[in-house]
Amino acid sequence: MSLRSSELLLDARNVQLLRLLAGDPRMTISELARRVEMSAPATRERIRRLEEAELIKGYRLEVDPRALGFPIAAFVRVRPMPGKLAKIVELAQRMPQVTECHRVTGEDCFILKIHFESLEGLDTILDQFLAFGQTTTSLVQSTPVPPRGLPLPGERRR
Repeated sequence: MSLRSSELLLDARNVQLLRLLAGDPRMTISELARRVEMSAPATRERIRRLEEAELIKGYRLEVDPRALGFPIAAFVRVRPMPGKLAKIVELAQRMPQVTECHRVTGEDCFILKIHFESLEGLDTILDQFLAFGQTTTSLVQSTPVPPRGLPLPGERRR
């Protein structure tokens, strides 16, 4: 975290804005301003500074993959063959079914989250990665803890 980011997090109103936006990213500037007891222009400026400092990195729409015809998800670990690291990254970037790609430590260099229309589609996608390395696949059975944000200052959980 940059010095500027940590300074912005020392301000209680900035933290309050982050908390409100985390709860409802579509909240209007006027509603945010009312809740933090500031003018709309001052609130807009604070949000702009939070975005510039990359404390807010954009607003995302989350659509259920099942509604899009992708009822199966898997985490795939990939151990590239020598000299094929970049090929794995290129392939993952080209595949719209790959929703996450993380470079990790350990024997496997990558962990990918991939969505599939069917189990038959699993072979088709894995075969493309197998051209550049070894894969280990774990199908997702359920997600008891869905993706969530980290606690803001003053909200630390144990």
